[in-house]
Amino acid sequence: MVPIATVMRRLLTGYAIYHNHRHNRQGHLFQNRYKSILCQENTYLLELVRYIHLNPLRGKLVKDINQLDKYRFCGHSTILGNTNNSWQEIDKILGLFHDKRYLALRYYRNFVKKGIMQGRRPDLVGGGLVRSVGGWSALISMRQAKNYQKGDERILGDGDFVEQTLKAANEAMERKSVLRAQGIDLDKIANRVANLLEMDTAEVWASGRYRHIVKARSLLCYWAVRELDTSMSLLSRKLNISIAAVSKSVVRGEKIARDMNLKLSE
Repeated sequence: MVPIATVMRRLLTGYAIYHNHRHNRQGHLFQNRYKSILCQENTYLLELVRYIHLNPLRGKLVKDINQLDKYRFCGHSTILGNTNNSWQEIDKILGLFHDKRYLALRYYRNFVKKGIMQGRRPDLVGGGLVRSVGGWSALISMRQAKNYQKGDERILGDGDFVEQTLKAANEAMERKSVLRAQGIDLDKIANRVANLLEMDTAEVWASGRYRHIVKARSLLCYWAVRELDTSMSLLSRKLNISIAAVSKSVVRGEKIARDMNLKLSE
């Protein structure tokens, strides 16, 4: 599956250029740059789902909740089962409402409907800590009570969640720096994979759907992307496969490494 960041980059650049050329216009097509945030489940996830899915109603693209239920350009209709998007996660969201699907659908729709009266939510689109605590007034009250929390614009969650996330990210960055300092690159990862799987290094780079080659390339993609921060586009070119295939290989490689207890470094 192609990462959402890649999809948005293509939309904001490639499609914008095409649209401007077709309609003989210049300048930005979309108002703001794409950005993503890490959200703390389940505290803030549902609020974000509701707020995002009510965008067509706030933007007057539909007139009421009934039209929103069938509006095919919004994930809300997919969750309700009125449209189909194979790539959209549905069960996980509905599972937060009830184990029984018919009740989950009912509770979900009621939840979304209740959000209509809230209008725009600055606390869900502002800075990370402001979003997390529920707005500036809540943040000021916390500061007056000398209750300080860690904040980051890229993360929506409470102070402990933000701190744990940043700590994990820093550890990952340190590990990548150590690997680079040790001279670990793509070729050395390929050699490591070949040694672990008892095969020739050339086979790691080979094309084909033989099981041992697929396993080797999956491990290569997993360690290259997750451990060395190699871009999927680079791997796509080197392995002569699509970025979507690289993404699937990363997921597959993670499972292989976990099941076989394989590690990149000794």
